[in-house]
Amino acid sequence: MTAYLSPEEIQKVRDAALETGLADPMVRPLLFDGIMPRYRGTLPLLPAPVRQVHSDLNEMNRVERLVDGSVPLEIWLRNAVAQTTEAAPLAVFQHALDDVARNAGGEPDVMAGVPAPEIKEEIVHRDDTVPIGFLRGGDLAATAVARIKVPPYETGAPLQPNGFPHSGTGWLIAPDLLVTNHHVVNARAGTGAGRPLAEPADLSLQAQHTLARFDYDTDDVETEEATVSALVATDAELDYAILRLATAPSKPVLKLSRNSLAVAKGDYVAVNIIQHPGGQPKRVALRNNLVYETDERDVRYFTDTRGGSSGSPVFTDDWKVVALHRGTRRVENVSFHGSSTAFVNVGTQMDTVMRHLAANSPAVHAEIEAAQRD
Repeated sequence: MTAYLSPEEIQKVRDAALETGLADPMVRPLLFDGIMPRYRGTLPLLPAPVRQVHSDLNEMNRVERLVDGSVPLEIWLRNAVAQTTEAAPLAVFQHALDDVARNAGGEPDVMAGVPAPEIKEEIVHRDDTVPIGFLRGGDLAATAVARIKVPPYETGAPLQPNGFPHSGTGWLIAPDLLVTNHHVVNARAGTGAGRPLAEPADLSLQAQHTLARFDYDTDDVETEEATVSALVATDAELDYAILRLATAPSKPVLKLSRNSLAVAKGDYVAVNIIQHPGGQPKRVALRNNLVYETDERDVRYFTDTRGGSSGSPVFTDDWKVVALHRGTRRVENVSFHGSSTAFVNVGTQMDTVMRHLAANSPAVHAEIEAAQRD
């Protein structure tokens, strides 16, 4: 595979580790927390701390993922972020983590100011309160969201030597239909033109061997994984895939917004995302979640996501799904809460997905429409 980070980026991470004291041999176990011990034991041990950090980073940079589906460099960087408080090195670690997480998840590169807030006497800027039913609705919606793992296949057989599962998020759009991203089911690392596409037969096999884990809210409780019987619809450009589960789980179907989300200049519209970042237990993004802009195809927002969040439902405050989260877009001259940002997150409008299904997979579209009416 191609390395996750360039040599220059690895050097920046190494220098940031030196600056913050993370090159101290006593800190090394903290940085490797969560990485498989068997893999850790294969890494060379060197007497000089600087060389040790550089060696560790280079070794992990060459490993796409381990047998448990985890990405060691991503875990190391996540631990480095947790151990760092200084702004400059923290930014280096976070930037590298975002790049690795997106690349590991196979998120496509979708490259292509927020107005001054209204001031009211009774509240700060604007009323951000919501009815208490908002929490109950979110709790119910979360039960329809699953962590999914997709094993890569090549020419009809499990991909070797790096045939370890790719993680993503999926959700119920009909009683036994789960929707996620095409790039999640594609199960190949890389972004943009550098991301290989699985052959149709292998894509189908990958779908059939996908496992969906509902109710994965904590590592403390084991929950069963649902199996998939078929890939029933997909489109790489809109980046969606619909999987049929072998057995319909006793879960509610998420309701779709009937219209595309349109945000006029000056509007404050929030979108909330329930997700399984990094294949970890379920999390919900409720804060710092304003929409940046929309068009007929996309919704772009400041709501936080991470690698593994691909395929998550993007909700409006009534817990209707308005978009399918798929990745990140680079932007320039954009600020949020007074700070500049180089990225906004992006999802495909579900209204656009449904229109594509109606034209290309009418039976699947009819099934979803029937489920949405129930």
